[in-house]
Amino acid sequence: MSLPRTPSFDLTGKCALVAGASSGIGLGCAAALAEYGAEVTLAARRVDLLTDIVDELTSEGRKARLLQLDVTDIDATAAAVAQQGPFDILVNSAGLARHSKASETALDDFDAVSDLNIRGAYFLTQAVAKGLLAAGRPGSLINISSQMAHVGGPERAVYCATKHAVEGFTKAFAIEWGKAKIRVNTICPTFILTDLTKATFEQPQKRAWIEDKIKLGRVGEVEDIMGAVVYLASDASALVTGTALMIDGGWTAE
Repeated sequence: MSLPRTPSFDLTGKCALVAGASSGIGLGCAAALAEYGAEVTLAARRVDLLTDIVDELTSEGRKARLLQLDVTDIDATAAAVAQQGPFDILVNSAGLARHSKASETALDDFDAVSDLNIRGAYFLTQAVAKGLLAAGRPGSLINISSQMAHVGGPERAVYCATKHAVEGFTKAFAIEWGKAKIRVNTICPTFILTDLTKATFEQPQKRAWIEDKIKLGRVGEVEDIMGAVVYLASDASALVTGTALMIDGGWTAE
């Protein structure tokens, strides 16, 4: 008899764009995709932060290049994606959080978080999809969302609102582009220990709240995301679209 074989996780020959690749989850995703054979364009606002990363990846024999990109500049982003693409894989890890009590939300904070987390994410995903549609190529588009896109949390009303929106347009995109074999999904991490989140974890009361919610009893690490992004980018997830991959240690199981 002929046994079934696991679909390939190999990304050789694929071109990937990772926005927000200069640190944290975005950096981890870029490294993972490069490790599995993709040619990765690492994008962020500050090119100086990307230079050392690209040098390190290429020194290991990976294929990597950098791109200065501010996804809140919609026209410039569309132009850059059109010039550099088409990209078979998108990972959008560019995001922003400004926490406050809901009764004290400042308009400037609301606008800044919304501009990046919703508007920027929407039109970046659109730009990559346009390139694939024009070329008649399939693709995998992945937005880094959050467990907070599925629950609420204190002092996180604006952040939760933006991530819920990402889940909404991800499902709509998946429906619209499915016949073109363009898959659109989200990855929803719990609290991941990075340089940006370190200040939160240094507050005993907040760390206790986080650890109580995570059923596996530990906070997340960047490495916890890397396998998931390879899975969603590869043929191993060929029938997965319009869904959210929870990497939350059981937070949302309640």
